[in-house]
Amino acid sequence: MIELAQVSKSYGGKTKAVDNMTLTVRAGEIFGFLGPNGAGKTTTIKMMTGIAKPDAGTIRIDGRDISAEPIEAKKRFGYVPDSPDLFLRLKGLEYLNFMGDMYEVPKDLRKERIERFSVRFDMANALSDAIMSYSHGMRQKIVIMGALLHDPAVWILDEPLTGLDPKSS
Repeated sequence: MIELAQVSKSYGGKTKAVDNMTLTVRAGEIFGFLGPNGAGKTTTIKMMTGIAKPDAGTIRIDGRDISAEPIEAKKRFGYVPDSPDLFLRLKGLEYLNFMGDMYEVPKDLRKERIERFSVRFDMANALSDAIMSYSHGMRQKIVIMGALLHDPAVWILDEPLTGLDPKSS
């Protein structure tokens, strides 16, 4: 569950990106933000993930306050940013193991999930290659795999389908 209560965020003290937003997304629901550039969609996602701090209000992820309990809240979601250009020097498998370490996924379970995801996303032959050699779509897939590796209760996706082929999306 995602809960935002009276959340606001301004930039430069003048530009209101998010103004007194209240929203509840219950378990099992899928919710998407639609709107023009500058409407506050990415700002809201950045606040939900703890990347940006709200000026006012409360954000809870699966019952945990992102400001008061940031580590516990972050363990409960998988995040796919709008750009997959992270950790480019790592090999795909190194990145997935790093994510597994971060989220304390046991090695046997991690191995099973990596194998399953690599087949599902048609990435099995690319895991030993550096992420910088991947196409945009392949980078997007490896980031999605990393976000799902710990089987999070909540998925937070910022334009996750950009660059994916129809089979993967």
